[in-house]
Amino acid sequence: MGASDWNDGRADLAGPADRAARFDRAARAIADCQRRNREIVDGGAECPILVEGMKDERALRMLGFEGPIELMNRGWDRSRLVAYLYEKYSTRNLVDGGPPLILLMDWDRTGGRLQTALRDRLQALDVTVDEELRKVLLRTMKPEGRTVEAIAPYASALNPLIRAHLEEE
Repeated sequence: MGASDWNDGRADLAGPADRAARFDRAARAIADCQRRNREIVDGGAECPILVEGMKDERALRMLGFEGPIELMNRGWDRSRLVAYLYEKYSTRNLVDGGPPLILLMDWDRTGGRLQTALRDRLQALDVTVDEELRKVLLRTMKPEGRTVEAIAPYASALNPLIRAHLEEE
């Protein structure tokens, strides 16, 4: 599904007076997260992002994420998912010294509960998680939507900003 399939005419920066500034803050956070998500050979840390489902993954791919993205909704209970994440990623990120996993649940009530439950379970196993992208998107993209997949229609407006921030490397 391409960007045009998602674009319903809301994808430009026109709108509320603060939209351009909010999108720039969101783009900076997305660019920072993309750097960590990249493969090691591309200068990244291969830090995976955990999202709720396939539509969230599709939205992130539209925004330019190329590294590993893990799905929460895969038919497993939370205990099995946490065990899998612990085994696969708990000590993996030795590249940039940051948390080995990025948690990006939706910023609605259910997503907040999932974020808290997963963070608490992983931290109980001494696995730190990166929640910065979710915090920034919650503050900057809430008027446009409360889910990761709701960002997809804005990919055409965000992608040039993200590229500009990536070029600042």
